[in-house]
Amino acid sequence: MKASAEMVTFSLVILWGYADAGFGVKGVLSSAANPKPANAILTKAAARKACPLNRLKRKAIFLLYRVLTTLALPAIAVYLALRCLRNRRYLRTIPERLGELPALWQKTSPGVIWLHAVSVGEVLAALPLIEELRQRAPNTELYLSTATLAGREMAEKRLTQLTAGIFFAPLDFAWAVRKVLRRLRPSLVVVLETEIWPNLFRETRRIGAGLMIVNGRISDKALPSYEKHRWLFSQILPLCDRILTQSELMSERFVAAGASPETLMSAGNLKYDFKPGALVPDSPVLGFLAARADAPVWIAASTSADDKGYEEEDAILTAQQHLPGWRLILAPRKPERFDRVAGKIEAKGLSFTRRSSFTNPAADILLLDSIGELSASFAHATVVFMGGTLAERGGHNVLEPAIFGKPIICGPHLENFRDIEAHFEAHQALLRIADCSALKDAVLAASHAPELGTRARAAAEAQQGTAERIATAVLDLHTSRYPVDRPQQPKWFFLWCFAQIWALFSARDRRSKRSRVRHLPIPVISIGNITAGGTGKTPVAIDLLQSFDSPALLTRGYGRSTSDTIVIPAGDRTLPTALTGDETQLYMRRSGVPVGIGGDRYAAGQKLLTIAQPRVFVLDDGFQHLQLHRDFDLVLIDSLHPFGGGHLIPLGRLREPMEGLGRADAFLITRANEGTNLEAIAHELRRYNPIAPVFRTRTMPLRWVNHAGDFMSPGEPASATSIAICGLGNPNTFWKTMEQHGVIPRERYSYGDHHRYTPIELRRLTRRAVDIGVTTILTTEKDAVNLPAEVHSIIHPLQLWWLEIGIEIDHRDDLLALIRKNCKNV
Repeated sequence: MKASAEMVTFSLVILWGYADAGFGVKGVLSSAANPKPANAILTKAAARKACPLNRLKRKAIFLLYRVLTTLALPAIAVYLALRCLRNRRYLRTIPERLGELPALWQKTSPGVIWLHAVSVGEVLAALPLIEELRQRAPNTELYLSTATLAGREMAEKRLTQLTAGIFFAPLDFAWAVRKVLRRLRPSLVVVLETEIWPNLFRETRRIGAGLMIVNGRISDKALPSYEKHRWLFSQILPLCDRILTQSELMSERFVAAGASPETLMSAGNLKYDFKPGALVPDSPVLGFLAARADAPVWIAASTSADDKGYEEEDAILTAQQHLPGWRLILAPRKPERFDRVAGKIEAKGLSFTRRSSFTNPAADILLLDSIGELSASFAHATVVFMGGTLAERGGHNVLEPAIFGKPIICGPHLENFRDIEAHFEAHQALLRIADCSALKDAVLAASHAPELGTRARAAAEAQQGTAERIATAVLDLHTSRYPVDRPQQPKWFFLWCFAQIWALFSARDRRSKRSRVRHLPIPVISIGNITAGGTGKTPVAIDLLQSFDSPALLTRGYGRSTSDTIVIPAGDRTLPTALTGDETQLYMRRSGVPVGIGGDRYAAGQKLLTIAQPRVFVLDDGFQHLQLHRDFDLVLIDSLHPFGGGHLIPLGRLREPMEGLGRADAFLITRANEGTNLEAIAHELRRYNPIAPVFRTRTMPLRWVNHAGDFMSPGEPASATSIAICGLGNPNTFWKTMEQHGVIPRERYSYGDHHRYTPIELRRLTRRAVDIGVTTILTTEKDAVNLPAEVHSIIHPLQLWWLEIGIEIDHRDDLLALIRKNCKNV
């Protein structure tokens, strides 16, 4: 009963606390208590992980959490409605909080990094990390979520150019989290500081993505609640692959809360790497400073009120009244307090102007009622008082003014920044006051002690370099994880059932094929894949056919109208697509080698040997054709969708379980110039086959060709006057190739793989093209052979161009040498 009550409290406080403080443990860990030293801390985490009862306990806790959050949904809806009525800007955040991300992000490729920074402080801490990641992994897309309006505003000001997207984090409902994960498809989720979202953590792990907490900390105030709820956090924190804390003390506290010791590392505090910005030239702050340029200025930063009703602004304004000639920039921590603080200034009879209205540049006080300008304003201060240190709020970050070398005054409360406090005290870099009565004298004393600011800057700079260490850990984990797809329920369960049937029958089929393996008299090189759909086999097969002496091709001839075994002498191009299949036509055009077509590739090979004398067979799409002995298995992996979503057909696109990769002699990651997180793909391949080397290919568009034999360069077609059609297994490859060369057709039409175009379809397409002023149809070389013979009269007056594709194989000579080593006389 007690556990249930605690769980209810945990769920409700998390959900209600999300709106202001970020969805996570900041709300639940709020009981004030004296800090307890964390026990030195060798836990039984590994034993717990292996225990079936512990797994059952975790499932029960998550089930209870989901039930309770579902029951709380009506109350949450009412609360969100009240927030929207109080602040209309909040209304625009609701879709994203429910998991609805911008539609343009639908094209996100697997492998992105999702970072979460709850509010302004975390966003600023994320800045040096994101800059480091952008420099070291420029092709990796970074997405940032925040939980507060102020955090979003700061992120858009400082991080828009460094990220692929900024959004509000979803409420911690499983369905909302899954919608975001399906859209972003991240390889890694990085949570800054301490935001424990049970459903996010669990759903992230369920799709196979990595999960990290960085810059982690547990405050003195929060520690007792973590220890009290260890039964709960010991089921959630071990879901993290890595937890990088601000200090060894923080690592001990995380272990005390239930984290696995092996996941913890002290990496330092990201906030030491803060890189200050500058005020824009037309900022009212600069106007305020210029109006009385000779007057000293002190900044009261991030001022707060505590739960006992004490408001720091009262003491600050009293001090200002006794500082003649001084000017004050007053920056309350929370935007909802701006109006209240303005009322306090008016009641004191002091001259002031709000930054938002800026009616009196020469006033004594500037009320900084904006987001994102405070940190840059520190550069112009004579003295800085850090708010949250007189009120019992645990303090705020002193590193930003320290980087500017400004003397800093703090009250007695810095409990939330114990490590920074100890470091700065050791460097004698803070001026501490016991209570508000000493504030005025402290401002005057600090203004005559510039060495205090010098020591503050030295203390801050001594601890820099954390961003580099954390970025290394982030990229190491990122390059070892690749996500799987997880469709919505009930679709997932329905397709999963059919996938089990596929698994059963495909396993039986593989056993049957292995029991009747036959050998051809010459070596066989198989080119295949483990997924259904296009992986770029055709250009690879053409390249290999052109690399060996006297090769021949064996293929199924997918899509042809007959099941007869057909052999084609070298150079013969007379047979129509209906008898050969579309891909065979490409082989006939581009390689000119003898071809054997048939469902039984052994029979096709034997028949081909009666009319030709090849020295090696290249077996097209042969990885699952186990009844024919292969001397070399080259498995192609599409960089854009490498593992078919991680599930068997029809839930995903896997033809067989991933364990089948163990049969490969080498892997070839195709379209490597278009994919992301290739190292993670290679890492996944090595999990199943640590021996086979991994090679890469780059797609190289060669030229556009028409029926008259005319050519155009890849970037020559005019986007405004063209439409595109594509019938590949993965049409996105064609769209991306065109986009990379600046060709973005007015409209694009996708069809199924090996699609045979009908005159009716083409006439309809022509009418549409004429209506929108288009003069050209662009397509692939494979599609061109699937068009009817009279296509040019059907689409008149439009022109038809198809794109010829080539490839470049990295370390091609090494791959060919490996093949020759396995295949005699090749």
